[in-house]
Amino acid sequence: MPEAVAEIDGTRTDAPVLSARDLRKRYAGVHALRGADLTLYGGEIHGLCGENGSGKSTLLKILSAQIAADEGHIALGGSEARFADPTEALAAGIATVTQETTLVGELSVAENIFLGHRKARSRRGIDWRATRRRAAEVLARLDLELDVTAPVGRLRPNEQQMVEIARAISTDARVLILDEPTSSLTDEEVERTFRVMRVLKEHGVATVFVSHRMNEIFEIVDRVTVLRDGCVVGCGPIADYTRDRLIHQMIGRELEELSLHAGGGGAHDAILRVRGVSVPGKVDDVALEVGRGEVVGLAGLLGAGRSDLLDALFGLRPDAEGDVELAGRPVGMRDPRHAMRSGIAYVPADRKRMGLVLDMSVRENLLMAQTAPLPRLRRPQRSFEQSAVDDAVSRFGIVTASGATPVVRLSGGNQQKVVLAKWLATEPQVLLLDEPTRGVDVGAKAEIYRLLTAAKDAGVGILVSSSETPELLLLCDRIVVMYRGRAVARLSRREASEGLIARYAMGHL
Repeated sequence: MPEAVAEIDGTRTDAPVLSARDLRKRYAGVHALRGADLTLYGGEIHGLCGENGSGKSTLLKILSAQIAADEGHIALGGSEARFADPTEALAAGIATVTQETTLVGELSVAENIFLGHRKARSRRGIDWRATRRRAAEVLARLDLELDVTAPVGRLRPNEQQMVEIARAISTDARVLILDEPTSSLTDEEVERTFRVMRVLKEHGVATVFVSHRMNEIFEIVDRVTVLRDGCVVGCGPIADYTRDRLIHQMIGRELEELSLHAGGGGAHDAILRVRGVSVPGKVDDVALEVGRGEVVGLAGLLGAGRSDLLDALFGLRPDAEGDVELAGRPVGMRDPRHAMRSGIAYVPADRKRMGLVLDMSVRENLLMAQTAPLPRLRRPQRSFEQSAVDDAVSRFGIVTASGATPVVRLSGGNQQKVVLAKWLATEPQVLLLDEPTRGVDVGAKAEIYRLLTAAKDAGVGILVSSSETPELLLLCDRIVVMYRGRAVARLSRREASEGLIARYAMGHL
């Protein structure tokens, strides 16, 4: 247990575990970091905040030696640190866990914890009994009870996240970087993650925590560093911050309060009717309606069937059954191409895997849905392409050097705006959205809300699934709550509350 730290006027007087000074990095002339500093102390949870594109990812990649800084210095334990690659950084005690799992699902918990390093060995090779015993000891340090022989692929998402953390801790890490570890977890799973973080804090580990969810920052972190445009614009104890002050430092302006329901809430002509839609083992006899210019939300815990329902409506589940009508006409759930031709667009939860082609340009991603119905041998006119791309970049506020920039180089918020722009360019009658603001900062989130409001005002019917209840309460005219594949409650905006939604989502009917 670390000793109490003395502070003078809010300034730490103990020696930092890690100190980064004046870090600078350019990409093709673009300044990603402009002299950023970061100081980490043992036994603290340090929040790193900033909009997408603020320099957070670049800073973390430099600390973990995934990339090299152009200028600047890093000290670890008071000594200058220079690492050639992530392996050297890990050996020195800097471990990283990202939101994208790097586990091997077919291997056991023990094998994943010691994957690539430090398996116990005997004369005959790997000593599996000792390896499993050591894996159990690492899990015990985190107060976790997992079967070390179980294949990781069978674990729940939060349990897989714990294995990632256990693997980092097995290296005796002094600094643990958690980059968006909670983005795909339920509230209960987030709390379990926080419990592990507090255990690590008691053992003196310095944890860097990145999250775009304000409530998580204020619940778990001790100090916070705020980045904007590659510079540190704020740093201090989280107790000195309010939500408004933190957001103001992140985006450099006051965030306008959104009023998405002004003049709304009345009756809507149904544009989408769903009756008896089922997906074997996932969705059971769901019925709902979405009106023109109406936003209907799908709430429920992870695995409740929200994503499976949207997949079915877009033709991604050939085993789906039921009846779907669009503007009074029957629509089969045959395949995505048929759904697109019928006037349905879909923004999936995983933008990197399903929403974008990362190696292709911003231009190509913006145009692919709009030009998909054209005959394969007919290429769109260049003037049309340029006009459409320029209009989308301007209208959606996409920050990019040019339309030729590979979309993988954009920040998460700008990538999400490309996905949204791509589908709205098809002028759909119904827009399906799954976790539309996952992994984007508060500024980009407000921009996405603005774009959805404009689509709603234009008469588009919107069906949105989100694990963030406050988001649904802000966006939606009505909310359908799902539990174990069934629609168990339908709430008007006036009736809905976080407590009532949680009650139905957990099966308390």
